[in-house]
Amino acid sequence: QVQLVESGGGLVQAGGSLRLSCAASGRTLSDFGMGWFRQAPGKEREFVAAISRSAGVTNYADSVNGRFTISRDNAKKMVDLQMNSLKPEDTAIYYCSATTTIVGAPTRIRAYDYWGQGTQVTVSS
Repeated sequence: QVQLVESGGGLVQAGGSLRLSCAASGRTLSDFGMGWFRQAPGKEREFVAAISRSAGVTNYADSVNGRFTISRDNAKKMVDLQMNSLKPEDTAIYYCSATTTIVGAPTRIRAYDYWGQGTQVTVSS
């Protein structure tokens, strides 16, 4: 098993930046592909970004591609999401997740086995 704790959320003006971090404990982080998802009020949870076990593959939602960057440090058991040029529509609770999928960086929610509690990101216009 792996336990995930997100941090770094907050309130930021449109056009600003935030860096979310996900600290993992338990099993070796390199055993997992990692992803970030978000859920806005009244909406379903949606994929944001994912990174494969060795960081060789990354995937991004079209809505964040070019603005967000996912990275990981397996030795430190950390996964980060750098968010730039934030927009009000990025407002949501952001969740870190882990998948035991061996290959690639899955974008489907059902591929993920472990979830953090989430961190709130609010972007004001």
